[in-house]
Amino acid sequence: MTTAQAATGRTVTSNIPARLDRLPWSRWHWTIVIGLGTVWILDGLEVTVVGNIAGRLSEPGSGLPISSGQVTGIAAALYVAGACLGALFWGRLTDKWGRKKLFMITLAVYLAATALTSVSFDTWWFLTFRFLTGFGIGGEYAAINSAIDELIPAKYRGRVDLMINGSFWLGAVGGSLLSILALNTDFFAANVGWRLTFALGSVLALVILLVRRHVPESPRWLLIHGRDEEAERIVSSIERRVEAEQGDPLPRPQGEITIHQRRSVSFVEIGRTVFSDYRRRAVLGFSLFIGQAFLYNAITFGFGAILTTFYDVPTGDTGYYFAVIAVGNFFGPMLLGKLFDTVGRKVMISSTYLLSGLFLFGTAWLFDRGSLSATTLTACWCAVLFFASAGASSAYLTVSEVFPMETRAMSIAFFYAIGTAAGGISGPLLFAELTGTGKVGDTVLAFQIGAALMCLAGLVAAVLAVSAERRSLEDIATPLTAEESSETSQAPSKSGASATSGEGASGSGPRSATA
Repeated sequence: MTTAQAATGRTVTSNIPARLDRLPWSRWHWTIVIGLGTVWILDGLEVTVVGNIAGRLSEPGSGLPISSGQVTGIAAALYVAGACLGALFWGRLTDKWGRKKLFMITLAVYLAATALTSVSFDTWWFLTFRFLTGFGIGGEYAAINSAIDELIPAKYRGRVDLMINGSFWLGAVGGSLLSILALNTDFFAANVGWRLTFALGSVLALVILLVRRHVPESPRWLLIHGRDEEAERIVSSIERRVEAEQGDPLPRPQGEITIHQRRSVSFVEIGRTVFSDYRRRAVLGFSLFIGQAFLYNAITFGFGAILTTFYDVPTGDTGYYFAVIAVGNFFGPMLLGKLFDTVGRKVMISSTYLLSGLFLFGTAWLFDRGSLSATTLTACWCAVLFFASAGASSAYLTVSEVFPMETRAMSIAFFYAIGTAAGGISGPLLFAELTGTGKVGDTVLAFQIGAALMCLAGLVAAVLAVSAERRSLEDIATPLTAEESSETSQAPSKSGASATSGEGASGSGPRSATA
């Protein structure tokens, strides 16, 4: 690493990004996955448990004077609002203060809010801490996806990101089964079981918090923010651990980058970068998030009402059906994730969106004909969501890797907030009206809307998706602090495009700006 003094800061030439990307997979990387990725299991657990225990909370003797509508309506909306605001609030701080500080703070907020939810004694208390739980989990999305992408080698980044985001559905499976146990009054009193589910979430969060102490700050973030000596120590320590595990010396890193260090980037520059310099990628991110948000609401919002209304499934049994479709969601990213790094982003993102949309159109057609039972409808949902879950996870992957380093967390937060708001606010308003009428034609229309938006997003991805597989983050989108005149930029991508290629020319970002 070399350093030169400049009028407004230091100019540093470093191979730290290349050193991180050339690492083979190791036990250290599993530490990162476990420490950072398992929080989505908690998110899935939270969302599913609350939906499934709504009926019990509203019953006399629950210990909480609240109606089922307040749980599934007001509380759900507050959780969504908290997640949206939390993503934007913590996302800005993640870019400014660092990944580690924020993924510790946001998990602590989640832990405390969930623990306090478990001791709710009145409606206002329950609603307040549902909002704060969402506020913490929203911040997790920006901090965690930023850190994961910056620590995981380029060769594995796609599959790891998809598997981690897909683990939400492992939590959903656990939440479905846990709610069945917690609501069984043979085991727990009516005013105890639901409290234990929230208490368990806080205990799991505490375990994850302890594991996270060993996850380092992103060396890429440190390098750009004037803490290159600390970045060097972290990367050297990681290399020693990996070499000791492998028993062989690591290959030489290929490529360096020269950056002009500075402490922060203004909101104006972030906005100009994302929505002007990278406007095609902004359109891509918007399309992917809106498509998956409406598809999931077309299927999962009111799914219990669909089963009970059209197939006479008892209300207490709907959790089993949800557990089955959650399994389909989980296996999509697990089994398809590697293909995003080998076949490529453009092909896999567009195909998963299009296939899930087409399968949902087929499901709507069969449902309209009366050809489905509760079991076969659930099987159709599993097929749809197998592809949709991989596609939805790739939306998070996309917005976390196609924008410059200095704007990464804020970009994730912005598109997450858009998708969450669309899915959690406008989606339920639309689909609750359609699925709640009890008319087959209205439910078919709900399916068709979700399918159409998913197919449209797939077509947008076919045109605008970035071929980011196995490429350094600095090659995909040059940092704003990178020196434009540097002759030691990151190695060219496999297509031969340099890190400073224009967006329209090769899928890379605009030319780097000198701070």
